[in-house]
Amino acid sequence: MYNITMGIITENVKQILAEIPPGVEVVAAAKTRNAAEILEAIAAGIRIIGENYVQEAEEAHQEIGAWAVWHFIGHLQKNKVKKAAAICDMVETVDSLDLAAEIDKRCAALGKIMPVLIEINSGREPQKAGVFPENAADLIKQISGLEHVRVEGLMTMGPLTGQPDDYRPYFKETKKAFESLKSLGLPRVTMKYLSMGMTGSYKVALEEGANILRIGSKIFGERVY
Repeated sequence: MYNITMGIITENVKQILAEIPPGVEVVAAAKTRNAAEILEAIAAGIRIIGENYVQEAEEAHQEIGAWAVWHFIGHLQKNKVKKAAAICDMVETVDSLDLAAEIDKRCAALGKIMPVLIEINSGREPQKAGVFPENAADLIKQISGLEHVRVEGLMTMGPLTGQPDDYRPYFKETKKAFESLKSLGLPRVTMKYLSMGMTGSYKVALEEGANILRIGSKIFGERVY
Protein backbone atom coordinates (compact mmCIF):
# COMPACT_ATOMS: atom_id res chain seq x y z
CA MET A 1 0.00 0.00 0.00
CA TYR A 2 1.11 3.58 -0.66
CA ASN A 3 0.10 6.93 0.79
CA ILE A 4 -0.34 8.48 -2.63
CA THR A 5 -3.14 8.76 -5.16
CA MET A 6 -3.00 9.01 -8.90
CA GLY A 7 -2.51 12.63 -9.94
CA ILE A 8 -0.06 13.36 -7.15
CA ILE A 9 2.62 11.50 -9.09
CA THR A 10 2.09 13.95 -11.95
CA GLU A 11 2.40 16.91 -9.61
CA ASN A 12 5.53 15.49 -8.00
CA VAL A 13 7.22 14.86 -11.34
CA LYS A 14 6.46 18.35 -12.63
CA GLN A 15 7.80 19.91 -9.44
CA ILE A 16 11.05 17.93 -9.61
CA LEU A 17 11.62 18.53 -13.31
CA ALA A 18 11.05 22.25 -12.83
CA GLU A 19 13.92 22.48 -10.35
CA ILE A 20 16.38 20.25 -12.20
CA PRO A 21 18.88 22.14 -14.40
CA PRO A 22 19.30 21.31 -18.10
CA GLY A 23 21.51 18.35 -18.84
CA VAL A 24 20.51 16.41 -15.73
CA GLU A 25 18.51 13.20 -16.07
CA VAL A 26 16.00 11.96 -13.50
CA VAL A 27 15.68 8.20 -13.09
CA ALA A 28 12.35 7.33 -11.48
CA ALA A 29 13.25 4.55 -9.03
CA ALA A 30 10.24 2.29 -9.45
CA LYS A 31 10.92 -0.50 -6.96
CA THR A 32 7.59 -2.24 -6.11
CA ARG A 33 5.57 0.23 -8.21
CA ASN A 34 2.92 -0.94 -10.62
CA ALA A 35 2.59 -0.18 -14.32
CA ALA A 36 -0.15 2.42 -13.82
CA GLU A 37 2.04 4.43 -11.45
CA ILE A 38 5.03 4.18 -13.76
CA LEU A 39 2.96 5.22 -16.77
CA GLU A 40 1.69 8.27 -14.93
CA ALA A 41 5.26 9.32 -14.18
CA ILE A 42 6.17 8.85 -17.84
CA ALA A 43 3.16 10.87 -18.99
CA ALA A 44 4.24 13.66 -16.63
CA GLY A 45 7.68 13.87 -18.22
CA ILE A 46 9.87 11.11 -16.78
CA ARG A 47 12.02 9.53 -19.49
CA ILE A 48 14.03 6.92 -17.56
CA ILE A 49 12.69 4.21 -15.25
CA GLY A 50 15.06 2.57 -12.78
CA GLU A 51 14.45 -0.97 -11.57
CA ASN A 52 16.14 -2.79 -8.68
CA TYR A 53 14.90 -6.29 -9.41
CA VAL A 54 14.93 -8.16 -12.71
CA GLN A 55 11.55 -9.80 -12.17
CA GLU A 56 9.87 -6.45 -11.50
CA ALA A 57 11.65 -4.96 -14.50
CA GLU A 58 10.36 -7.79 -16.69
CA GLU A 59 6.79 -7.33 -15.54
CA ALA A 60 6.83 -3.57 -16.01
CA HIS A 61 8.62 -3.80 -19.34
CA GLN A 62 5.98 -6.18 -20.70
CA GLU A 63 3.31 -3.54 -20.15
CA ILE A 64 5.29 -0.38 -20.88
CA GLY A 65 8.11 -1.37 -23.21
CA ALA A 66 9.58 1.39 -25.37
CA TRP A 67 7.59 4.13 -23.68
CA ALA A 68 10.57 4.45 -21.33
CA VAL A 69 14.33 4.04 -21.17
CA TRP A 70 15.20 1.32 -18.65
CA HIS A 71 18.11 1.53 -16.21
CA PHE A 72 19.00 -1.28 -13.83
CA ILE A 73 19.93 0.34 -10.52
CA GLY A 74 20.02 -2.61 -8.10
CA HIS A 75 22.56 -5.31 -7.39
CA LEU A 76 22.64 -7.49 -10.49
CA GLN A 77 23.34 -11.17 -10.01
CA LYS A 78 25.11 -13.02 -12.81
CA ASN A 79 22.26 -15.52 -13.16
CA LYS A 80 19.88 -12.63 -13.89
CA VAL A 81 22.03 -10.94 -16.52
CA LYS A 82 20.45 -12.70 -19.51
CA LYS A 83 17.03 -11.25 -18.73
CA ALA A 84 18.40 -7.86 -17.69
CA ALA A 85 20.38 -7.58 -20.93
CA ALA A 86 17.22 -8.06 -22.96
CA ILE A 87 15.27 -5.40 -21.06
CA CYS A 88 17.69 -2.71 -19.99
CA ASP A 89 19.21 0.23 -21.83
CA MET A 90 21.84 0.81 -19.13
CA VAL A 91 23.18 -1.06 -16.09
CA GLU A 92 24.29 1.43 -13.43
CA THR A 93 25.74 -1.09 -10.97
CA VAL A 94 28.71 -2.87 -12.53
CA ASP A 95 31.42 -3.52 -9.94
CA SER A 96 33.43 -6.48 -11.24
CA LEU A 97 34.99 -7.83 -14.41
CA ASP A 98 33.00 -11.05 -13.99
CA LEU A 99 29.70 -9.18 -14.08
CA ALA A 100 30.80 -7.03 -17.02
CA ALA A 101 31.95 -10.14 -18.90
CA GLU A 102 28.57 -11.81 -18.39
CA ILE A 103 26.79 -8.68 -19.65
CA ASP A 104 29.13 -8.68 -22.64
CA LYS A 105 28.36 -12.32 -23.39
CA ARG A 106 24.59 -11.86 -23.18
CA CYS A 107 24.62 -8.65 -25.21
CA ALA A 108 26.76 -10.29 -27.90
CA ALA A 109 24.01 -12.87 -28.33
CA LEU A 110 21.47 -10.05 -28.67
CA GLY A 111 23.61 -7.99 -31.03
CA LYS A 112 23.58 -4.96 -28.75
CA ILE A 113 26.06 -2.87 -26.81
CA MET A 114 25.21 -2.16 -23.16
CA PRO A 115 26.17 1.19 -21.64
CA VAL A 116 27.23 0.69 -18.02
CA LEU A 117 28.23 2.77 -15.03
CA ILE A 118 30.81 1.56 -12.54
CA GLU A 119 29.40 1.42 -9.02
CA ILE A 120 31.69 3.16 -6.55
CA ASN A 121 31.64 2.15 -2.88
CA SER A 122 32.38 5.68 -1.78
CA GLY A 123 31.82 4.87 1.89
CA ARG A 124 34.20 1.90 1.71
CA GLU A 125 31.59 -0.23 3.45
CA PRO A 126 32.66 -3.89 3.39
CA GLN A 127 29.09 -5.20 3.37
CA LYS A 128 28.12 -3.19 0.28
CA ALA A 129 28.65 -3.65 -3.43
CA GLY A 130 30.86 -1.39 -5.45
CA VAL A 131 34.54 -0.85 -6.12
CA PHE A 132 36.60 1.51 -3.98
CA PRO A 133 37.38 4.79 -5.78
CA GLU A 134 41.10 4.07 -5.97
CA ASN A 135 40.44 0.74 -7.72
CA ALA A 136 38.05 2.06 -10.36
CA ALA A 137 40.68 2.81 -13.01
CA ASP A 138 42.07 -0.74 -13.01
CA LEU A 139 38.58 -2.22 -13.31
CA ILE A 140 37.58 0.13 -16.12
CA LYS A 141 40.76 -0.66 -18.06
CA GLN A 142 39.86 -4.36 -17.90
CA ILE A 143 36.24 -3.80 -18.88
CA SER A 144 37.18 -1.49 -21.77
CA GLY A 145 38.40 -4.51 -23.74
CA LEU A 146 34.91 -6.02 -23.90
CA GLU A 147 33.19 -5.60 -27.26
CA HIS A 148 29.58 -5.33 -26.11
CA VAL A 149 29.95 -3.20 -22.98
CA ARG A 150 30.68 0.53 -22.87
CA VAL A 151 31.69 2.29 -19.66
CA GLU A 152 29.97 5.67 -19.64
CA GLY A 153 30.53 6.90 -16.09
CA LEU A 154 30.21 6.26 -12.37
CA MET A 155 27.44 5.66 -9.88
CA THR A 156 27.47 5.82 -6.08
CA MET A 157 25.02 5.45 -3.23
CA GLY A 158 27.00 6.61 -0.20
CA PRO A 159 26.29 5.32 3.31
CA LEU A 160 22.69 5.68 4.44
CA THR A 161 22.51 8.67 6.73
CA GLY A 162 19.92 10.93 8.26
CA GLN A 163 21.01 14.32 6.91
CA PRO A 164 21.39 15.23 3.23
CA ASP A 165 24.64 17.11 3.80
CA ASP A 166 26.22 14.02 5.35
CA TYR A 167 26.40 12.58 1.82
CA ARG A 168 28.57 15.43 0.55
CA PRO A 169 32.02 13.91 1.28
CA TYR A 170 31.07 10.71 -0.57
CA PHE A 171 29.72 12.59 -3.55
CA LYS A 172 32.82 14.79 -3.61
CA GLU A 173 35.12 11.78 -3.64
CA THR A 174 33.16 10.10 -6.43
CA LYS A 175 33.21 13.30 -8.49
CA LYS A 176 36.98 13.52 -7.96
CA ALA A 177 37.36 9.94 -9.21
CA PHE A 178 35.10 10.74 -12.17
CA GLU A 179 37.22 13.72 -13.23
CA SER A 180 40.45 11.76 -12.77
CA LEU A 181 39.16 8.90 -14.92
CA LYS A 182 37.88 11.32 -17.53
CA SER A 183 41.34 12.89 -17.80
CA LEU A 184 42.91 9.51 -18.62
CA GLY A 185 41.18 9.40 -21.98
CA LEU A 186 40.86 5.63 -21.88
CA PRO A 187 39.96 4.01 -25.21
CA ARG A 188 36.33 2.88 -25.59
CA VAL A 189 35.42 4.68 -22.35
CA THR A 190 33.26 7.81 -22.33
CA MET A 191 32.97 9.35 -18.89
CA LYS A 192 29.67 11.14 -19.48
CA TYR A 193 27.47 10.27 -16.54
CA LEU A 194 27.75 10.69 -12.80
CA SER A 195 24.79 9.04 -11.08
CA MET A 196 24.48 10.22 -7.47
CA GLY A 197 21.69 11.22 -5.14
CA MET A 198 18.27 9.92 -4.20
CA THR A 199 15.13 11.48 -2.73
CA GLY A 200 16.87 12.61 0.45
CA SER A 201 20.16 13.70 -1.09
CA TYR A 202 19.62 14.72 -4.71
CA LYS A 203 20.01 18.45 -4.07
CA VAL A 204 23.43 17.88 -2.51
CA ALA A 205 24.29 15.53 -5.38
CA LEU A 206 23.45 18.25 -7.89
CA GLU A 207 25.73 20.66 -6.08
CA GLU A 208 28.53 18.08 -6.28
CA GLY A 209 28.19 17.48 -10.00
CA ALA A 210 25.67 14.68 -10.50
CA ASN A 211 23.96 14.56 -13.88
CA ILE A 212 21.82 11.50 -13.14
CA LEU A 213 19.55 11.46 -10.09
CA ARG A 214 17.70 8.36 -8.87
CA ILE A 215 14.47 9.53 -7.22
CA GLY A 216 11.79 7.22 -5.88
CA SER A 217 9.59 8.25 -2.97
CA LYS A 218 9.59 11.94 -3.91
CA ILE A 219 7.90 10.87 -7.14
CA PHE A 220 5.80 7.88 -6.08
CA GLY A 221 5.30 8.50 -2.36
CA GLU A 222 6.49 6.58 0.67
CA ARG A 223 5.57 2.93 1.00
CA VAL A 224 3.12 2.23 3.82
CA TYR A 225 3.30 -1.26 5.35
